[in-house]
Amino acid sequence: MNAFEITGGKRLKGEIVPQGAKNEALQVICAVLLTNQKVTIHNIPDIRDVNFLIELLAQMGVKVYRIDAHTCEFCADDINMAYINSDEFINQSRKMRGSVMVMGPLLARFKHATLSKPGGDKIGRRRLDTHIIGFMKLGAHFNIETGAISAERLKGAYILLDEASVTGTANIVMAAVLAEGRTTIYNAACEPYLQQLCNMLVQMGAKITGIGSNMLHIEGVEQLIGCEHHILPDMIEIGSFIGLAAMTKSEITIKNVRFDMLGVIPEVFGKLGIKMELRNDDLYIPAQDIYEIQNFLDGSILTVADAPWPGFTPDLISIILVVATQAKGSVLIHQKMFESRLFFTDKLIEMGAQIILCDPHRATVIGLERKNTLRGIEMTSPDIRAGVALLIAALSAEGKSIINNIEQIDRGYQYIDKRLQAIGAEIQRI
Repeated sequence: MNAFEITGGKRLKGEIVPQGAKNEALQVICAVLLTNQKVTIHNIPDIRDVNFLIELLAQMGVKVYRIDAHTCEFCADDINMAYINSDEFINQSRKMRGSVMVMGPLLARFKHATLSKPGGDKIGRRRLDTHIIGFMKLGAHFNIETGAISAERLKGAYILLDEASVTGTANIVMAAVLAEGRTTIYNAACEPYLQQLCNMLVQMGAKITGIGSNMLHIEGVEQLIGCEHHILPDMIEIGSFIGLAAMTKSEITIKNVRFDMLGVIPEVFGKLGIKMELRNDDLYIPAQDIYEIQNFLDGSILTVADAPWPGFTPDLISIILVVATQAKGSVLIHQKMFESRLFFTDKLIEMGAQIILCDPHRATVIGLERKNTLRGIEMTSPDIRAGVALLIAALSAEGKSIINNIEQIDRGYQYIDKRLQAIGAEIQRI
């Protein structure tokens, strides 16, 4: 069953709980390699990418104890370095991009790691230079022919990142916590998930200051200890549910959103005219027949662009684009960080949306104001975020839609069909 069959046009109603954050999970699970003591992680999302990473760590020799579907105990006290140097490990690592973040912990603790070009979404060029250059500034040697990275002893250094890469920052931080002396990372990513990783490492005995800013200072320590960590709710899923409520004219309450960690996400959806209300830590979205896009103060058309945190996350650009198709007004969507994420718009145009794809990075959306509803079609999910955007479009459309290649959606959203069924969606796997 690798497709969703969706009957759209239904109003949804009820409460939905966001899963644990996928991007945080991939970072903090890799961090268990930094200690030989037990690490317990709660609120782990039960999704393909995270489960694959956990399986990969188990193959490396990490003892994994499943307490329940969303809680695991890890103990990396007997790592199989022969396996890590094998072709099998390299081939397995290539299957998902998150596997790149085992390099920093392995280099810090075991003095050796191997780079394999990882998989993941096909959304454009996603180079790894930032990771490798960071390791080299800490004293590591990189063999470009074999992909081997090694260091007898990592030493602290001043590192100015060429880009505020989240995975690059995470990898370098995990290497630096066990390096000798002081490391400063400038132009560091400061996403909530990176903050969570740093706070977890501090629990483990790391000395990190500047958490939440773009300049991190790390004093290396000899070893780290075990800890217990709770993963944040997934901000991308929360944004997806805001968009879902608006598109389907639904009354939805998103539970336990950690609003303090959502940054500008609610504000950007608010600029599209979507009403929402914070109730304790729940986000209530009332049913709206019409939502109107705000123009800039000078009357010019609104532009929504992605940017490194605290800017608007690129993972929600696809959702914003879909939501705009039924709004009143127009908006320019500018996807700056990846060059292939807007190509799914051809399917939205086939569904009846009015979109002008200006170039690989920009699209102008002319809102239909619900005067012409989208129509159901058969389509294929190209990546996680575009897949969910198409799912939202299908749930709002008239008639039946088929979405193929839903393995992409399952990589990032747990039990999405069952959770949507619980609030009234007509969706099934076929």
